[in-house]
Amino acid sequence: MDLNVIQQYIPLYVEAAILTVRLAFFGILGATVVGLMCSLIQYYHFPILHRFVNGYVELSRNTPLLIQLFFLYFGLPKIGIVMQSETCAIVGLIFLGGSYMTEAFRSGFEAIPKIQEESGLCIGLKKWQVIIYILLPQAFLVSLPAFLANVIFLIKETSVFSVVALADLMYVAKDLIGLYYETEEALFLLVVSYLIILLPISILFTLVERRLKHVAIGN
Repeated sequence: MDLNVIQQYIPLYVEAAILTVRLAFFGILGATVVGLMCSLIQYYHFPILHRFVNGYVELSRNTPLLIQLFFLYFGLPKIGIVMQSETCAIVGLIFLGGSYMTEAFRSGFEAIPKIQEESGLCIGLKKWQVIIYILLPQAFLVSLPAFLANVIFLIKETSVFSVVALADLMYVAKDLIGLYYETEEALFLLVVSYLIILLPISILFTLVERRLKHVAIGN
């Protein structure tokens, strides 16, 4: 392994890592919003929307992100819908992540006793106030471990973004291997890059989870 080669390629990986983190951030943010909305639809069993959400969750969770990106990037243009590479990557991550977040938040909502919602309505709170002030805080705390696991899972899924012509970490590694045959150096930097991104997040999430559990037990 040539350390000079590694030093030469570090700027390329830094730029690719910034792109990866940016896309992951917007994708996870969108997936969280989609997950909350869909989990509320499931919780309240809206007749038609409930079936639609169930179908979406099954379709998304049982198809790889790679296939979804192929459909978005290469399939949709056949019917006149064209998306830029970054937009396609974010939409794909939202589509996949939204289903996982839905299941995470659904378990959180279902863990809350119905009496709490009924009590909130009895004291004069509107339904949206019950959701925001009573249901959401408790559901989020219950679903926090699954939510954090999904965040890390979705960041790792960004490794397939290279199929839509994005210069992410995997794209840079494959490019260097294909052009210059610097396999060991390229793969070493790829592993280190993902560790630098994921390890602090994992440690932070673990500390946050422990802190919230301590607060919950204390209360």
